[in-house]
Amino acid sequence: MTDGPVTRPSLLVRLCNAADTEAWSQFVRLYAPLVHGLARRRGLQGADADDLTQEVFQKVGVAVGKLHYDARRGSFRSWLFIVSCRCLHDFLQRRARQCSGTGSSGVQALLEEQPAPHRDEEDTWDREYHERVFEWAAEEVRPHIKPATWEAFWQVAVEGKSGEEVARALGMSIGAVYVAKSRVLARLHDKILELEEPRGDKVTR
Repeated sequence: MTDGPVTRPSLLVRLCNAADTEAWSQFVRLYAPLVHGLARRRGLQGADADDLTQEVFQKVGVAVGKLHYDARRGSFRSWLFIVSCRCLHDFLQRRARQCSGTGSSGVQALLEEQPAPHRDEEDTWDREYHERVFEWAAEEVRPHIKPATWEAFWQVAVEGKSGEEVARALGMSIGAVYVAKSRVLARLHDKILELEEPRGDKVTR
């Protein structure tokens, strides 16, 4: 077992290569729950939220090769938030037009109730992003960690138990528990670096 994965180029840079299916798979796993969650919070049902998520990623696929990074502009994550909100508005407008001839007012009412993107909602987006990054990194790293090492890390770092308590429960020394925590955190950090936007990079089109 190696000490840690080799840090590869950032995920966003790799997305410019349409043939990099691994990068696109990682990207969808990371961001699709955010887009879907935004759609559900804005009132869409599950199937419609699925359709909207697919539409957002189609737009990203067209645009990603044209994106350029500039430290004076907003982050990719913020750009994707705005794109998702715009797609949601367009999606509801199309549905409202489709329903206008049927006398159904539900979609139109939902469209009229949509708030403009605001700081609190983007804060929620950012918080969910960081939670999803941790979940993704844990899913990727855990299979390469010995079960006892992972359990020691999880109980101390995530569940907040004391090193003494975990050492007794797992039959490890206190020092071994904290070494396990440190090693797993290092692995998670290296994995998360694969997803980070290049340092100081911002998005322009």
